[in-house]
Parts: sequence; C-alpha cells; structure tokens
Amino acid sequence: MRLSNSSISTRRRGLVIALLAASWAYCAGAAAQTLGKADQAVLKAAADHRKPYLDDLKSLVEFETGSRDTEGINQATAWLADRFKSIGAQVELIEPVEANTYRMIDTPDKIGRMVKATFTGTGSKKILLIAHIDTVYTKGMTLQQPFRIDGNKAYGLGIADDKQGVAMVLHVASMLKSIGFAGFGTLTVLVNSDEEISSPGSREVLAREGSVHDAVMSFESTGLGDAERVALATAGIAAVELKVEGRASHAGSAPERGVNALYELSHQILQMRDMSVPSTGVKLNWTVAQSGSNRNVIPAYATAVADVRVLKVSDYDGIEAAVRERVKKQLLSESKITVNFERRRPPLEVVDTNRKLATQVQAVYAELGRTLAVGLQAEGGGTDAAFAALRTKAPVIERMGLQGFGAHSNNSEYVLLDTLEPRLYLATRMVMDLSKGLGL
Repeated sequence: MRLSNSSISTRRRGLVIALLAASWAYCAGAAAQTLGKADQAVLKAAADHRKPYLDDLKSLVEFETGSRDTEGINQATAWLADRFKSIGAQVELIEPVEANTYRMIDTPDKIGRMVKATFTGTGSKKILLIAHIDTVYTKGMTLQQPFRIDGNKAYGLGIADDKQGVAMVLHVASMLKSIGFAGFGTLTVLVNSDEEISSPGSREVLAREGSVHDAVMSFESTGLGDAERVALATAGIAAVELKVEGRASHAGSAPERGVNALYELSHQILQMRDMSVPSTGVKLNWTVAQSGSNRNVIPAYATAVADVRVLKVSDYDGIEAAVRERVKKQLLSESKITVNFERRRPPLEVVDTNRKLATQVQAVYAELGRTLAVGLQAEGGGTDAAFAALRTKAPVIERMGLQGFGAHSNNSEYVLLDTLEPRLYLATRMVMDLSKGLGL
C-alpha cells in the first residue's frame, strides 16, 4: 500500500511530537531529580529573602556613593554597618591609612571608608566575601534614574556595579543566620568604597584579608550571555603618563627659539604605538593627550596617558621597562620627559586552586538544575578579587553576583531578578561547603 505525501508528513509530525514529548518528560524528570538534591532549608531561605533583598537593594541604590562623594559614602556605610550589626556581626568602619595608600593621578585627597563585618562560628575555615559600594556616578545623577522594577529587571545607577553585590553579601550572611548555620570558623565581609578609582586606599586591606582566609568570593555581577558564569581571571590595569617640558616662544616671529613639547610628545606616542604584545595579552594604547594654551605660542608643556592591560602580574615589569627604554629616543634633545607608570590593579590569574573551587561552585548550582560556565579568560575589566589573591594561594573566585547589564551607563543599568534566588542559594551553599573543606 502506498501512503500519500500528506500521510507521511502527518506520521512524521506525530513521531517528532512524540520524541519531543519524551525529551521534555526526561528533562523535566532529570530537573526534578536534581532539584531533589537541593538543600530545602536554603531554598526556602532564598525565597524568603527575595523581598528583603529588594528592599535593601533599593535603599543602597538611593544612596549616592560616587567614589569622591564622601558624604554619600559615609551615609551608606553607616547604614550598612547597622544592618550587619542587626544580624550579629562585629563591625568595623575602617578609614584608609595614608601610609598604605597608593596614590595615582586621579586619587582624591579623601578616600571613602570600608565596612568590615565579622561573624565567628564553630568551625575552622575562614571565608571572605567582598563587594564595593562606590559607583562612577556624580552627585545628583540618581534623581535621573531612580530605582525601579520592570518585569524581570531592576534598574538603578550602580545597581549592577556593585550595589547588587553589597546586598548579596548582606543577605548571604543573614540567610546563614536564619537557617542556623555557623559551621565556619570566621565569615568576614569586606565592602570598600574606592573600587571604581582602582582601590587606592583599600588595596592593602584587601590583600591582607585575602592572605589570612581559606577562600575568597567576590560579588561583581556576571554579564549577560548564552550561559550564566563565574570568573577565574580578570585583567590587570596600568597607566602610563608622559609629561613633556619644552620652551615657549612666539609661534609667528620666533618659533626657532622654542622647544615644541607637542612635537616631542607626538614623536613619543608614535614610537610607542606598537608596544602591545598580542601573544601574551599585553596591551598598550594611547588614549588622552593635551598640549598648548594659545594658537600663537609654541607649547612648553604636553601630556599624554596610555591604558595598559596585562594578564600576568609578571608582565608589568616587562612593559614598564620597555616604555622607559623607548622614551630615551627623543626627537628634541632639549625637551625634558617624565614617565609615570601606575600599576592600578593586578590581574587575577587562573590557578589550580581556583579551578577546584569553580568545580564545586558548578556542582552546587547544578543542585538547582542550572548550568554555570567558568570564565578562564580575562574580559578586559579588573576587579578587587585580584588584590585579595595577591598574597595568597587560597582560591579566589569572581562574579558571584547577579546577572547584570549596563555598568557605567547612565540610563540602562539593570540586574535580572530571575537570578536573585539562585545566586543567593549558590553563595550561601558555598559558604556551607567551604566550611566543610569542600572546594578547597
């Protein structure tokens, strides 16, 4: 018997539908089986903390905490200190010490303080959670984009970078208390106020705290993409500042009496335009230049700044030495050149201990039936996780926060709320596992 084309199509569609139904049933069954392995107490605590988290996130966003706004930072850190005290933490407000401050070309005279909250448990493991409360925005900008929720997105200035992270570390500590878990030796939370200006006042504290803890989790947001992720690598950031001193003269009647600082600066920039090393990830790009004050005056001064990125701490020495050697080749011998090389932030490098911790993080997230990717390549930006890793062999992991988008933008910064409860579950469960030595 011959079947018509329509009959064959009908049967094929039926077979496809049956296969899809079986596949969906299998996936649903697998997900239900995986969810059955989830810690029900932590799941319930994450759900219970959803509204309190959003309330605290709203309060944090409404504080204006630009890195140079010490008034706003003082208000926000006082509020945060009180919140930690209310859940039983020993709290310190730490003012940066000038002797330990790494001053750069954009470092303000007054640097914001840190909040350190310490919880003492019954175990032996020491765990550090870090986030930053400062933003890139100037005072008054919050009025242009107040906190709001629109469907799955919560909007606000600084909400992704990094107010969500501050709310995360607060509620992870609160969730642990609510479920009665204190199996850690010490749970330390450190929130700084100068991350957006390369942490000049907090870097020493971050490195010191990192060196005395068994594991560090940093709560920068994870970006949007095909998969949720955490990160084991971030870029190191440096800057080169060139200052050229020449001699002014009348540009029309006596240019030969001057020493043109702009000519020398242009020469230096052009001869250092090829110093990036793609094979090692070293990047040097000139981004800012200034010279002159009047059209008819040979410029006596000129400056330029380059952005530098590295993937290994050891690469800083090489690129700085190369810059200082290259600058010796002058166009105008009478000009004076000053080089300032700023190591603004070290890279977070991938090491075996980080990989082991990441494997445990993936396993915990799988308890929710969710997949978590691990970023092994630096994505260009640098974070405080690298300072925490600088003097320790203990594992450090970055981007434990919510999925977010639009950091440093003034009208589209948001976080995805469907990652709120899963990420609270993940971070809380990780503290519990680390307390038992899992992932270490």
